[in-house]
Amino acid sequence: MGLRVFVTDCEGPVSKNDNAFELTSRFIPMGDRFFTLVSRYDDVLADIVKKPKYKAGDTLKLILPFLKAYGATNEKMRVCSSENILFVPGADETLRFVRSIMPSYIVSTSYEHYVSALCNAVGFPIQNAYCTRADLDKYAINKKESQRLKVLREEISKMQMIEIPVGARVWADLSAECQRAVRRLDDVFWGELSVMDVGRMLREVNPIGGYEKANAVKEIAEKTGAGISDIMYVGDSITDIDPFRLVKEQEGLTVSFNGNQYAIREADIAVMSHHTAVISILAETFGRLGTEQAIELAEDWSEASLQELLSTSLLGQIEALPPGKAPRVERITPENRTKLAEESSMFRKTVRGEAIGRLG
Repeated sequence: MGLRVFVTDCEGPVSKNDNAFELTSRFIPMGDRFFTLVSRYDDVLADIVKKPKYKAGDTLKLILPFLKAYGATNEKMRVCSSENILFVPGADETLRFVRSIMPSYIVSTSYEHYVSALCNAVGFPIQNAYCTRADLDKYAINKKESQRLKVLREEISKMQMIEIPVGARVWADLSAECQRAVRRLDDVFWGELSVMDVGRMLREVNPIGGYEKANAVKEIAEKTGAGISDIMYVGDSITDIDPFRLVKEQEGLTVSFNGNQYAIREADIAVMSHHTAVISILAETFGRLGTEQAIELAEDWSEASLQELLSTSLLGQIEALPPGKAPRVERITPENRTKLAEESSMFRKTVRGEAIGRLG
């Protein structure tokens, strides 16, 4: 048996936040709607259009010029991020536990301001965290560009919301209204913004989403000497598609924790839970016995199976959950994938709230 390694996304499996959504809502008028629309545009470019050199999570560079125009700074982002961390119950205990049994890493699309604050809050080593580096103070913005960005922000906030039909995979699956909105946003981001001075952000900031998350997993494997087959990856969204595929193809373990349709589409195991104890249990099983045994446990998630495999302390975490809060754990198969995608997406909203839960 080789060294086994635990890798998790941050927002979703560890915290309930969507930090970029929260920052945009804080600094930008109608920021919640603005961010949601740009996030849906991101989903279209990454998963349907498959725009060259574009990846899921690049929303985090698209919104930066607008944050700058409305006065965001590194310090303001740090303060806002540290004030609003909301952990999934049990997350700090789970992170401590998995670190005690195997090398553990966070790979997050979130800005470094947030990930640094989160790591400090739970005592997780920041050197084991991959995240999006964004130095707002590095970029200047003149009055003319600031005013134009505010006009564009108002236009975008008033656009008809982009709606992506369930199962949409190609451009023709989108409505005419959605296609018009995407074309207009193409003009804004890849036309007008790209030639602004502040548009340097779109070229220089590299969000850790999509294939960059997969690259981080490869780097972790190289750093630890583990094979990709010895990695357990936990994610919940469209930014996790690439690392899910990488790890699954090499027969590592992939777990969707309160994931949306994108996560369920790619993972081995679906977890729907208000508490992270399930992740501790799957990590312990994976660490001792490997991918196959962890998947078998998900196939037969029962009191008898748990008692046979687990220590008293881990069993106690599940038994201590309040009535009605028992986790749901299932192996994802072609037969149940569509149903689980619907159910997990709905459950996700009960844990993280409607506004954040519906984001890609």
